[in-house]
Amino acid sequence: MHVSRFGKILTRYGICCVAFFISLTISINSNASAANTDLNLRWQGIEQLGKNQDVYFHAWGGDPQINAYIQWAAQQVKALYDINLHHVKLSDTSEAVSRVLAEKSANNDTQGSVDLVWINGANFATMSEHSLLLKQWANYLPNFKYTDPTNNPAVNFDFGIPTQGMEAPWGQASLTFYYDSLATDNPPTTLDELVIWSAKNTGRFSYPKPPDFLGLSFLKYALVILHQDSAIEIQSLLNQPVTDQSKVVVLSPLWDFLDKLHPTLWRNGKHFMTSGAQLRRLVDDTELSLAFTFSAPEVPAAVKRYDLPASIRSYAMSDGSLSNTHFVAIPYNAAHPNSAQLVANFLLSPQAQAEKQKSDIWGDRTVLIHSTLDNKQSAWFKAQKPHSSALPFDSIQRTLSEPHPDWVNAISQGWNLRYGVSK
Repeated sequence: MHVSRFGKILTRYGICCVAFFISLTISINSNASAANTDLNLRWQGIEQLGKNQDVYFHAWGGDPQINAYIQWAAQQVKALYDINLHHVKLSDTSEAVSRVLAEKSANNDTQGSVDLVWINGANFATMSEHSLLLKQWANYLPNFKYTDPTNNPAVNFDFGIPTQGMEAPWGQASLTFYYDSLATDNPPTTLDELVIWSAKNTGRFSYPKPPDFLGLSFLKYALVILHQDSAIEIQSLLNQPVTDQSKVVVLSPLWDFLDKLHPTLWRNGKHFMTSGAQLRRLVDDTELSLAFTFSAPEVPAAVKRYDLPASIRSYAMSDGSLSNTHFVAIPYNAAHPNSAQLVANFLLSPQAQAEKQKSDIWGDRTVLIHSTLDNKQSAWFKAQKPHSSALPFDSIQRTLSEPHPDWVNAISQGWNLRYGVSK
């Protein structure tokens, strides 16, 4: 009798529980459905307002391959949305930052001349600090889901700084070295080996001087490697804003390293080129045997254009490759913010990302996670046979994170103080 009563109670309890969970599931599904409906309606509104407009895309214009890809993207968004995408070619992204800052100072808060900007690192930090960017839009793009942000948090951080939906990821790049195989068959694969190699091959290596992006990338790579055996407390300073105290502690090993390296460089480290293009020309002129780039596809493209010899080979340093994600962002005062979101969403699409990753197009690594793609989309990413001068597939075994953006100015100012023209 007690068992029977207990069974009835348990049965009633079980029925209540089942009913509760059914009700909860319906409620959750209902809320999710409502949220999806709101997002769909939001995007439909953006599509309606963004069509048949001009978008002024301010992006670095120093690589013909990248420029050609942007023109391809312009053709696509013209066909999809009747958007006229204008590539405003920059020599440095800071030009766009200065323009938006000047417009804010002039109280131009709605008709800005920059609709979309290719950006990351220090420039993003500056625009974020001065409230120059549109917030909470990138994470609502329909194609953002393909980045799997829950399991790939890197798409929500730029040099360690939260993006807060102000940037849509566009691609990934890493510091890549290349050498003339006719001049040397044993290139250095670590920073320590680089010092030894340069001493044995005097004048055959150098780097662009700060504030050039590529030159600073080499210096940041060296800085991170130099501190790989430092105490955790010192290593953590690289991910924090610079202070007078941390500047001395962190940068002293870099200056010691450069003091040793510079006498072995091109022109004895007394003169430095000002850009990656000049660095590449010196390799082509056989003055240098070893160089590097932050755009690995630049190397085979240059070989095909006869801007580099056919004997060039690319590789990744075994002690680590400085890597980062680059983004597109919309200024707070963009004249065509809805149209800019349509362009950004297309640039994040599997179609556009697959085209960009092709070695003969750009070769820029996708930010999409393949597990989020269907079979048809995944097929677009099938690798082609790489050029003999291209970076071998999966050759990057260890990536190094960029230091906090503050270190860009600290390195640049310290370098010019020690090794600038006046010295």
